[in-house]
Amino acid sequence: MQVSGGQDEDYCNATESLVDKVTAQVEALLVVASEPLSVVEMTRLLEVDTNVTSEAVSILKSFYDKTRRAFYLAEIGGGYQIRTRSAFEYVVKRYVDSSYKDRLSKAALEVLAIVAYRQPISKSEITQIRGVNSDATVRLLVERGYVEAKERNDGPGQAWLYRTTKLFLERLGLFSLEDLPSLDAFVPDAKAVEDLEEALFSDGES
Repeated sequence: MQVSGGQDEDYCNATESLVDKVTAQVEALLVVASEPLSVVEMTRLLEVDTNVTSEAVSILKSFYDKTRRAFYLAEIGGGYQIRTRSAFEYVVKRYVDSSYKDRLSKAALEVLAIVAYRQPISKSEITQIRGVNSDATVRLLVERGYVEAKERNDGPGQAWLYRTTKLFLERLGLFSLEDLPSLDAFVPDAKAVEDLEEALFSDGES
C-alpha cells in the first residue's frame, strides 16, 4: 500500500511526539533512581521499543551537554546516571565533607582494592595478602554495600568468595571492572589507596 505525503508527515510527527514523551519519562526515571539504569531496564519500565529508549537517552545526553547544565548523563555501572559536573566539585565536596562523617579507613580502602583486583576472593586470601586478619574490615565493606558474597569456594570449607558491587562501580564512576586501572601489585601502595579514597568520596565528572 502506498502512503501519501500527508500520511507520511503525520507518521513522522507521531514518532517525534513519542520520542519527546519518552525522553521526558527517561529523565524522570533518572532523577529519582538511586543507581544507574540500563536501557533495558528503562525500556521495560516505559514499555516502548529499545531503539526509542536509546534515542531518548541520546537526546537527553546531548541536551545536557549543549546547555552546560550543572549535571550530565554518565554511562557508569552498566547503565546511565545523572551526575554533577566537575566544575561544581568544590561545592559538592563541601557538602560531602560536612555531611559524611563515617569515611572508610585506610585499611578498609586497602581491602577494597584487593577485592577489586583479585575477585572473587575469600577472607583468608585477603588476610594472607595483607598479613593481618581482615574479617572485621570485610564485614564493614559488606555493610557499606561495596562488596558482597554470593558464591562459595569449591575447595575444603567452601569459604564465601567476595566481589565488588554495582555501588562500587558507581562511586568510582566506572562502567565495568575492565575500566579499573592496571596495578603491578595486588597490594596497593599509599598513592593507590589515596586515589581510591578520592574517587569514592567525590562526585566529579569522569
